[in-house]
Amino acid sequence: MENDRPERVSRLEQIHRWIRDELERCINFWLKYGMDRVHGGVYTCLDRKGEIYSTDKSVWMQGRCSWLFAHLCRTYGVRPEWLEASGSCLDFMEAHCINRKAGDRMYFTVTGDGRPLRQRRYCFSEAFYALANAAYYSVTGEEERLLRARRAYDLYWDLGHGLADPTGLGPKTIAETRAGRAFGGPMIILNVTEELLRVDPERKALYEERARQCVDEIFRYHVKPELRCVLENVDVDGTPRLYYSEGRTVNPGHDIEAVWFLLEYARRVGERDLVSRAAQIFGWAIEAGWDREYGGLFYFIDALGKPIEAYEHDMKLWWPHNEILTASCMLYRDTGDEKYLDWFEKTVDYCRAHFADSEYGEWYGYLRRDGVPTMPPAKGSTFKGPFHVPRSLILVDGVLGELLEK
Repeated sequence: MENDRPERVSRLEQIHRWIRDELERCINFWLKYGMDRVHGGVYTCLDRKGEIYSTDKSVWMQGRCSWLFAHLCRTYGVRPEWLEASGSCLDFMEAHCINRKAGDRMYFTVTGDGRPLRQRRYCFSEAFYALANAAYYSVTGEEERLLRARRAYDLYWDLGHGLADPTGLGPKTIAETRAGRAFGGPMIILNVTEELLRVDPERKALYEERARQCVDEIFRYHVKPELRCVLENVDVDGTPRLYYSEGRTVNPGHDIEAVWFLLEYARRVGERDLVSRAAQIFGWAIEAGWDREYGGLFYFIDALGKPIEAYEHDMKLWWPHNEILTASCMLYRDTGDEKYLDWFEKTVDYCRAHFADSEYGEWYGYLRRDGVPTMPPAKGSTFKGPFHVPRSLILVDGVLGELLEK
């Protein structure tokens, strides 16, 4: 950054301080209000002040919370309260969130004390359980955690590629009428695979092969240059299905999250061409998804600009903005193109003005299109917990620190 204008460096230094302060406020919010000291695990349905409004527990969030606190330990050094929080969520999942009668498939939600509530076709509970065990193992060296991560990862891989269906739920739609592929599959599997690569060198060849397969599937089936977008749902062979709403769905935040997954992969293997391809995806998503009237990123858009059935399509959710912060920062790191710093700063300004809560800590999860929080405001839900916000802040802290050192 030696050729940057001094005022830009000063601005980034100020943002860097804010990022670190926000991370501390966010972590303290969840430690103070979310951790269940009675049953273990974490409550995530919290209002603005941290009061619990539902005691049902999201299994996704148990895994994500455990991963987050273990990741904090390996990034900034072990703190007892962080390691305890990570272990509490892991132990809660092990005791209560695995359906032993259905091939160790994991539940989607359980009660506060761990009784099963919902089993879904989603296989992301298994993904976040694998992530959590792998991260905890990387901090503690407990061999059983690695073995659990491997088993869950292998199950998740089989589920994601249609090789297993231990619950017997079958596909969501009638396969004879409409079978297809979802972008979330290879995208999330890539992220989980990269995590396992970092901590499990014994199976390096397997993970390398699967990571490459995920990248290939993303570009072969879902990236559509002719439409200037990434389609969430396509036919089995990748053919766009533009004749119904779901087939035209574009989730700009999802696309941008995949961008930094691809950038991390490209950096690890030294594949420069993949950086430019990822940058193209970012450009499509941010240009089509950014609300030019009110600011912020739309939740869903239609590939052809047609009406969107999802009623929340024009809302502004927290996590897509976290992904913009991460991806834009990494894109500047990897390309040197200042337009990505422009997007980074623009998104920081939006998040500071609309999502961050300097009074109580953490970020609002759901805004109306005009940037006002839905009322009464929530800091957590079945889908929002200690994950996207702190993960982004940790990653941006690292990248900004690297850039400012130059």
